[in-house]
Amino acid sequence: MARRNSLKDEWQFEAESTSDKQSLPISSIVLPPSQPRRYFDPEKLRQLTESVRQHGVLEPVLVRPAGKEGLYELVAGERRFRAAQEVGLTDIPVTVRELSDEEALQLALVENLQREDLNPVEETEGILQLLALRLKIEPIDVPPLLYKMRNEAIGTVNQNVLINSQAEAVQAVFAEVGTITWESFVTSRLPLLRLPPEILEALRSGKLAYTKAQAIARVKDDNQRKELLEEAVSQDLSLSQIKDKIAVLKSPKTSNDSELSLRSQIDDVLQLAKRSKVWDNPKKQRKLEKILADLKTLISNTD
Repeated sequence: MARRNSLKDEWQFEAESTSDKQSLPISSIVLPPSQPRRYFDPEKLRQLTESVRQHGVLEPVLVRPAGKEGLYELVAGERRFRAAQEVGLTDIPVTVRELSDEEALQLALVENLQREDLNPVEETEGILQLLALRLKIEPIDVPPLLYKMRNEAIGTVNQNVLINSQAEAVQAVFAEVGTITWESFVTSRLPLLRLPPEILEALRSGKLAYTKAQAIARVKDDNQRKELLEEAVSQDLSLSQIKDKIAVLKSPKTSNDSELSLRSQIDDVLQLAKRSKVWDNPKKQRKLEKILADLKTLISNTD
């Protein structure tokens, strides 16, 4: 038998070894007060919902007694739980386990971290939470520890016995998660924590790709950065388009900048209007006709 090396492996093994599935009313299951995951891709959740509608919930969710008689707290399987609710199922297959608060959070974190559709911010925050639990320290103290480990690894500081003892626990967590090495996490994920809040939120909600977020974050002016972020999200700009706009922002100002900016804005508005749904709304069409008439008058007036 293969060695089971995590809490998740243990409960999955237990569920697979049970000959009869246990079911509970969906109404008896409550979500935990603290959720490791904040965002679910709407399209992927819709696909899962259709699968549940056709085939039911094939893999049981993990729950634990909630402390109140007849109620259970969901530990792992929130997407399946949401899909079952959306379809209108009254019961759902479950595995019931007696778990401490720490064990329940670890299982939820590990399950989320092993999913392919987790975005970079959720992955970073989840790993930091899991490391804090395993190391028994506060999440805020994890990044400095990882940076010390990296500095030791590349030889910029002397080795520390305490750090070496903690390093084994860190390496074990990343081996269990299996999506990224701790070295790569330090260089490519921890810098996410220093991104401006509005960019972090766009990443967390799946509105922006990681590479685009990095590019936009290099714009130092707060207003320019926020405007570019809004434009990148609303118009789904490519990375090359974003870089072109950043280059314009960084280019030296000339006396023709105001005129060029106005021309660029008009071009952008026209492109956006052509792609919008304003044509399906009679009220908006009437407003647009008035704006166009005013614009034509303004342009034709040579005084």
